[in-house]
Amino acid sequence: MAFSFLVTLREGVEMALIVAILLGYLRNVGQRRHFREVWIGVVLAAVVCVAVGAVLELASREMDKRVVEAFEGFTMIFAVIVLTGMALWMRRQAAGISAELRAQVDQALSKGSVAAIVLLAASSVGREGLETALFLFAGSTTGGSGMLFVTGGILGFALAAAIGVGIYHGSSRLPLKPFFMASGIMVLVLAAGLLANSVVKLYEAAIITNLGNRPWDTDHLLSITSTGGKFLNTLLGYDSAPSLLQIGLYWSYLVLTLGVFLFMPTGPRPSRARARPIAESTPPA
Repeated sequence: MAFSFLVTLREGVEMALIVAILLGYLRNVGQRRHFREVWIGVVLAAVVCVAVGAVLELASREMDKRVVEAFEGFTMIFAVIVLTGMALWMRRQAAGISAELRAQVDQALSKGSVAAIVLLAASSVGREGLETALFLFAGSTTGGSGMLFVTGGILGFALAAAIGVGIYHGSSRLPLKPFFMASGIMVLVLAAGLLANSVVKLYEAAIITNLGNRPWDTDHLLSITSTGGKFLNTLLGYDSAPSLLQIGLYWSYLVLTLGVFLFMPTGPRPSRARARPIAESTPPA
């Protein structure tokens, strides 16, 4: 439950922020009549992302056990690659994302293109939604699936939506920069756990034949088959008897990505100049 809640909260806030920026800017330039196109784009993105998640789940059910293990292992690795790239991209571009979205809205309005606004909303939200679907599927394969997993995801999205409403109405005082910094670190920690779990899946599929020695065994303290062990395995990649390969991958990935994430230069500070409304003569709807 904690895994899905943290994932959907973090990714949901990004989606809510995008929607709030789009709607807020359209409101400020007197183009409320284009709210409908934004929401159409959001719905289209949601449908596509849910469909992708459903296809992944159904595909895994139609395979035999060894193929399922291989499929889940490679999906975890792919999820780690995507999540790492997006976390680093957001760290670098978050300061200018508002100005970038407003410039794209200006361009769409100047061309009078309704389809461009729909596509802008769908692509912006869909990018985060696909990332979420991939992350949730990869996390659910480690034993964290079920009603609690779904409940955690719903609660995360609900809280993110509430934050988005607050941002749109100007009542939210969520410090976005510290939030994305902290949540980005959280995503990388979760991804490190996925990476460690992925080699176990590939070992069970007989793709990897040797994981190396197991330096310790804490099963008598916290078994990986217990409720707490399963929880930590899903959330942090905990293994009561981890192999050398798991340990090496986990800490190598975590040290490298956290170092880059924390010390990478960010993009230039966006200009404080307000963007010029494109259609000032058009009265609000």
